[in-house]
This record gives sequence, C-alpha cells and structure tokens, in this order.
Amino acid sequence: MKKVRVKVAVVSDETSSIKTFRLERADGLDFAPAPAGAHIDVVGPTEVTRQYSLCNAPDEGSYLVAVKLEPASRGGSAALHGDVSVGTELEVSEPRNLLKVATDADRHILVAAGIGITPMISIAYNLHRSSIDFELHYFARSHAEAAFTELLEERCGFTESVRFHFGVPRNEQGTIMTALARDADTGVHVYTCGPVGFMDNVRKAFAPVVGEDQVHIEHFEAEEIDTSNDTAFEVELDTGEIFEIPADRSIVDVLQENGIEVDTSCKEGICGT
Repeated sequence: MKKVRVKVAVVSDETSSIKTFRLERADGLDFAPAPAGAHIDVVGPTEVTRQYSLCNAPDEGSYLVAVKLEPASRGGSAALHGDVSVGTELEVSEPRNLLKVATDADRHILVAAGIGITPMISIAYNLHRSSIDFELHYFARSHAEAAFTELLEERCGFTESVRFHFGVPRNEQGTIMTALARDADTGVHVYTCGPVGFMDNVRKAFAPVVGEDQVHIEHFEAEEIDTSNDTAFEVELDTGEIFEIPADRSIVDVLQENGIEVDTSCKEGICGT
C-alpha cells in the first residue's frame, strides 16, 4: 500500500490519556479531501502500524488523528505518546473508508463512546456542510475524559446537533438508546463507534426499528473468535499454486513464508487492507 511521508505539526493533550496529532505532508503539499468517516494507517517510531480515524473537516489540507494511550499497548499508542513530538516524521497510508455515509438516508444518527468519537467528527462536518439532518450523541465517563469537548461545545458549527451523555453506566445506556430509537424510522441511518458492548447496545436498540443493514458499525479492535473447531484447508491462487493452511495458522503467514507478498496492516481483519 502506498505510504506518504508526513511531519507532525501540532501535538495537543485532549485529555489525560488522549493526544491529538496534526499531520502535514512532508513535501509541503495539501492532502486531498478524505471521505467522511475515513481512517489512515500510521507507522509509528517503532515501525508498528496502527489505524486511526481522521477527525478533521475534509478540506483542511492536513490530517488530525487522536490517539488514546492504552495500558496494554504493544508499541502503537505508547510510542506515539512518548516518542512523537512536533517535527517528527512518520509514514501514513492513503485514507480508507469502512464507515460510509448513506446517500439515501432521510436522517442520520451518530452514536459514539469514548475515543469512538473520532470518525463521527468528520461525518458530522460532512453532513453539516451539506445541510443534511443529523444528531450526534456522545457518551463518556465524564466531561474530563471526553475528547473534543471544546470543539463540539463551541467551535464546530454544529453544536446544536450534539448531545452529551456523561457518566451513564453501561447497564443504563440501553435505556437511552431505546428512547432515541423511538424517534427513528426506516429512513434513518445509524452510525456507531466505541467499545464492543456499547455498540451492541446501539445495534440492539436501533436494528429492529431501522433495519440491521442501516446500523453502521466501525470496529477499532477485533472481536474474540471461537477457534476451537478450526480445521486445515487449502488456498489456490490464480497462478494455480495451492497452499495448505494449518488450522492454527493464517493465510497471510503461510503465503508470506512462501515468498508471496501480501499487503497487510492490522492483521486482525478490521482495517480493510
């Protein structure tokens, strides 16, 4: 996948555990507008590649990403928080979009929790500038732990469409989702990003009302998969070559060890590479 060299122009503390990084092209050119809801791969200082949603308006010419420091980080968020400062050069991919905005919707409902707010910001910018009806619901443990509160409260231009839900326990979130779903109809599309349990609550509340395929979910971590019944299988390439994939191996690993280049990023099946 094609990579672009970028320079870190601004680093800001959004919360005690979330930093934002403003990325500009190292060659001085502007980035082309990215699709609403898109994400990029960022190759960090330790060469670990991670995916981060773009949370800037589409025509800013630079990229803005937010990175939450994860306690169990395997070198991604910890390296960006600890080793990246203004002037640091990194590599990023071209934007990819797995959370596309439906063009046939009558109304859009955006529901985010925690760091899951990041893709919703670019979607909200896009809908607002196109004068399309939407509402954004943002759940967080507290005001202090919520990212982009100043932007969403004062500077984004669509503050009247934003609703905050601070300090709502997970077991009470479903009640709020159900109430929101009562005002929806089949012309509504719903977009959600956040922890898996949170997104499950969104889907359970809205899918019976708007339809399963009109609830759009962005995963930022892979769900656990039951591999107890896995068996070996074969993969045949269009060259005619056939490779045996053992039950405990991945296609990517087997092909790469046989000298076949496979473009990968997260290696968890969620980034879309």
